[in-house]
Amino acid sequence: QVQLVQSGGGLVQAGGSLRLSCVVSGRDFGHYGMGWFRQAPGTERQFVAAIDWSGGRTKYADSVKGRFIISRDNFKNTVDLQMNSLRPEDAAVYYCGIDRIFRGPPSMTEVDYDYWGQGTQVTVSS
Repeated sequence: QVQLVQSGGGLVQAGGSLRLSCVVSGRDFGHYGMGWFRQAPGTERQFVAAIDWSGGRTKYADSVKGRFIISRDNFKNTVDLQMNSLRPEDAAVYYCGIDRIFRGPPSMTEVDYDYWGQGTQVTVSS
């Protein structure tokens, strides 16, 4: 079956950096887009960043543009999220997801993703 296993995250001071990783098994990774979403307590899961199957196209939420970078390695079946200049409002549980569409564009829509990682807590102290 398809599995997404996340690593990284933790506690960082405001202005610091963290890197999240997600390794995928059970699907031909190189043909599917990947995304990162986050969910803070009491809120709905929201889009953060997405990358298409080739790595050539990316999308970002306005709130993270210029600070976060999504990347993928199709040989290692991994997708990473480099988070820089972190703010207290970035604190949330972060989830990676794999798109259900074969070779589609990067998607900002949660329903386009059919499998998810276990979630990783990111805490930013002010």
